[in-house]
Amino acid sequence: MEQINLKNRKKMKNLLFVAFGVFLLLSIRIGVIQFINGNELKKMAYEQQIQHRSINPKRGTIYDLTGEYILAESSTAYTVTVNPTNILSEDKEKVAKKLTELFNLDYETVIKKVKKISSIETIVKKIDKEQADILRKWLIENNINTGINIDEDSKRYYPYSNLASQVIGFCGGDNQGIDGVEAKYDNILAGTKGAITKATNALGAELGTEGENYIAPIDGKSLVLSIDMTIQSIAEKYLEEACIDNSCTDGGNIVIMNPKNGNILAMATYPSYNLNEPYTINNEEMRNNWENIEQKEKTKALQAMWRNKAISDTYEPGSVFKLITASASLEEGITDTDKAGEFCCTGSITVAGARIKCWRYYRPHGSESLREGLMNSCNPVFIGLGQKLGVETYFKYLNKFGLLSKTGVSLPRRSK
Repeated sequence: MEQINLKNRKKMKNLLFVAFGVFLLLSIRIGVIQFINGNELKKMAYEQQIQHRSINPKRGTIYDLTGEYILAESSTAYTVTVNPTNILSEDKEKVAKKLTELFNLDYETVIKKVKKISSIETIVKKIDKEQADILRKWLIENNINTGINIDEDSKRYYPYSNLASQVIGFCGGDNQGIDGVEAKYDNILAGTKGAITKATNALGAELGTEGENYIAPIDGKSLVLSIDMTIQSIAEKYLEEACIDNSCTDGGNIVIMNPKNGNILAMATYPSYNLNEPYTINNEEMRNNWENIEQKEKTKALQAMWRNKAISDTYEPGSVFKLITASASLEEGITDTDKAGEFCCTGSITVAGARIKCWRYYRPHGSESLREGLMNSCNPVFIGLGQKLGVETYFKYLNKFGLLSKTGVSLPRRSK
């Protein structure tokens, strides 16, 4: 009898020891969950339970120099999303058919989203008010009160379509700046997104009675460019005419600057493109064959179309640079404006053993003054002046003219 009691006590002791060990392990595990992993698990629970729909702010308006003309603005649009688990099973096909019909979408893609087990799926973005109102009316008529969201959004619009297209740039589907001023000043123009949030369970059904929480977006700030719309329009008109009349296959550029402060009043590129349809190629032949072109070539063609050659490409300054040489020479006092016969063009000049011709080498200009040399754009005259100035003095004037530093043009992808 005594032996049985001893055995029972021993078993009890072992059981108590095991129970204490299990309790200790559970306590440690609870402590790890609560104090070590608590914040991470809380974050995960929040992400699973909170349904979040972003609301895009309106981007800031872009004005021309006068402030009278709007070059880019945001108009109200709408985004349609669905909460698949909140749409009744018997309504899913009907909803998918209506969304397909109203927004001209692929039915198979829409029905997959409507039947998907997820908290939210985007159906279509950037629809206008008329389409949104038609959908709202249909939902009321069919007594569908949950599962379909029509949220306010914004859409970028360019009133003058092609005007200054390579300067202004354009926006992507989420209103982010992709190119030009839109990209360079995206942090100013973009604003801050708002949101609509609500708590849901694992099936997407609403938790609690608080309903949706609306956080208003903050609209972006507006921007005034140095571009003058009138001057820009005139520059683009005559650039297009010049390129067509002279069969300029590589297009052309015009930059018009205010000489008093360096402001760019116009920066025109031909050919331009429609900012409201930035992914439509401006080459008619290529556009007609677009579906047969490889994606790599499409991307290359679009990037070439968007490229602002006035700031992205490099150019040989050519005869324009003769004004720099003439200015430096006059400032140094090594020449005069109208001293007759000061220079003599024989058709060429030899520098370091290399013969450099005048453009009219076949009929040399002969005796010239500096003024006549500029009028004739005579190479030997200015090569000779450059030699008289010397490398160090010439370099000093290049630096003073700002030719050894970047222009400071605040646009992306500039080369100088």
